[in-house]
Amino acid sequence: MVKYKVLGILIKDRIKEAGKTQGVLSKYGNIISLRLGTHELSEAKNSRVGMIVLTLTGDHSLWPDLEKDLQEIGGIEVKDIEFNY
Repeated sequence: MVKYKVLGILIKDRIKEAGKTQGVLSKYGNIISLRLGTHELSEAKNSRVGMIVLTLTGDHSLWPDLEKDLQEIGGIEVKDIEFNY
């Protein structure tokens, strides 16, 4: 069976939480096969809210650790979808 997991991460204050979030993502870089980040742009200013979408593969035993480390960061919300085939 092949497993994939998609994580959606809502960062409520990019300026405050970006460094901590980046640290966790770097720690688990070997199981992240796709990383896509976005935030709302305007001519006046950049939004403080951002979203990151990750696709996880590799060592499945590390997936819960990544989610736990992300959820310990204040000011972010994590949702997941798992696919098996």
